[in-house]
Amino acid sequence: MPKMKTHSGAKTRFRVTGTGKVMRRKQNHGHNLTKKSSCRKARLSKEIRLSHEDSRVVRKILGISIKND
Repeated sequence: MPKMKTHSGAKTRFRVTGTGKVMRRKQNHGHNLTKKSSCRKARLSKEIRLSHEDSRVVRKILGISIKND
């Protein structure tokens, strides 16, 4: 059976930490940043942890084993 390919879109959007948490960026921090306040941009720049249910799906797409979850 061939190897499972990782999802290219998920590869760029998600990051898995050393402890296995799946992190993602917040929305609204991609463009039109001049009209947003600096405190709003600082809040949007932080990464947030994905929910347990969604992280299972993302881990499968990325080809990471889910047995520890």
